[in-house]
Amino acid sequence: MTEPTRDSDTIEPPAGGTTHFGNRTVEAVEKEGLVRQVFDRVASRYDLMNDLMSGGLHRLWKDAMVAWLSPPRRRPWSVIDVAGGTGDVAFRVLDRAPGAHVTVLDINQEMLDVGQMRAGKRSGGEAGRVAFLQGDAQTLPFEDASFDAYTIAFGIRNVTRIEDALSEARRVLKPGGRFLCLEFSQVTAPMLDRVYDFYSFNAIPAMGRLVAGDAESYRYLVESIRRFPNQAAFSTMIEQAGLRRVRHRNLSGGIAAMHSAYKF
Repeated sequence: MTEPTRDSDTIEPPAGGTTHFGNRTVEAVEKEGLVRQVFDRVASRYDLMNDLMSGGLHRLWKDAMVAWLSPPRRRPWSVIDVAGGTGDVAFRVLDRAPGAHVTVLDINQEMLDVGQMRAGKRSGGEAGRVAFLQGDAQTLPFEDASFDAYTIAFGIRNVTRIEDALSEARRVLKPGGRFLCLEFSQVTAPMLDRVYDFYSFNAIPAMGRLVAGDAESYRYLVESIRRFPNQAAFSTMIEQAGLRRVRHRNLSGGIAAMHSAYKF
């Protein structure tokens, strides 16, 4: 098990300047708090809303992510799953790899509480195989070269400075370690983009209002998807962070995409 070596309570805020919070321009130091508020509000209904918004597709996408990760079944293997508070990716890794240990790190304690509750309801002797830790993707509380793999699903677009998160991913990976990111991306299928835009900006906030009592948080999540770099641009960012053998695979016509890379 990899133990944290930094105090996440003393994380310094990012440097000055402005950034995007959905379609709003905000001070960079404000974004973390605004994102935290969003996930505080949606944590209890987060997984249910994912099912409703994607028609269950997010489950297939996460299955595809862990299949591409291909964790080894017969040897110890350490994974850090960033922004994975509810445990969706972590539990899939544990189911596939009996020798794996997963550290779930999330900036939002409400999301981690949901993950810990779910972990307590699971069977299979997972005590000691999964840990839940509050922390910031931009300043991970671990030593260099601590993990065999780094995963992040639908979380990196919420980070204030994506470049810093990618740099941290490389830092905590062991030589030969795997980076794998699942994120919403740019639709590539003809005509699907128009249908998807109409659905996203109209149906998803309405669902958020009816199911979670919160349309504004889901409007932000939709806007944040549109602000995120497309597949080629994000691949370039990963390469600029010093990761190599960068590849991506589109899912569902580019609604989501997986990006894979290695530390050498």
